[in-house]
Amino acid sequence: MMPREPEEQNTGEEAGPEENIETVGQSLVEEKEKAEKYLANWQRAQADFINYKRRTEQEKEELTRFANSALVLNLLPILDDLERALDSIPADTAEFSWVDGIRLIERKFKTTLEAQGLSPIEALGQPFDPHLHEAIRQDKGEEGKVIEEVQKGYKFHDRVIRASKVVVGNGEFEEGQDIESETDS
Repeated sequence: MMPREPEEQNTGEEAGPEENIETVGQSLVEEKEKAEKYLANWQRAQADFINYKRRTEQEKEELTRFANSALVLNLLPILDDLERALDSIPADTAEFSWVDGIRLIERKFKTTLEAQGLSPIEALGQPFDPHLHEAIRQDKGEEGKVIEEVQKGYKFHDRVIRASKVVVGNGEFEEGQDIESETDS
């Protein structure tokens, strides 16, 4: 047989109804504070999740948008070669049908790249912008202006993927060249 545990003895002092109400009321206040704290934490976690979801969707969108930028960047030298080839065609052969065919190919190629989000950077006559242009030298001409474009630059969805290689004016002018005629053009 197992020994019995002593029974709790009633001392005759029981908590009065006021004390019970007070402790119950205090417990209720504590539980309300806990519930409000849990609700605030849950709302914060929900807002964090919504922000995370929005950020990942935005990153995914940007990734797909710029996934082709490496391919487009690798195609730009081909476009440059086509443009140089067309610029170097002698005048006596410019009217042959095969030249028109190459012009058509170059135009289709440009149109296809533009449809993917490629756009040329305007450089000639523009103020030099280091975000868009790469200065390869300075020469006589209006100071701070692009006076020659050596290689075309391009943007892909408003992001520069190749800066324009340019010659920038240094503020000196050649003899016979007046400042007003330079600024008018």
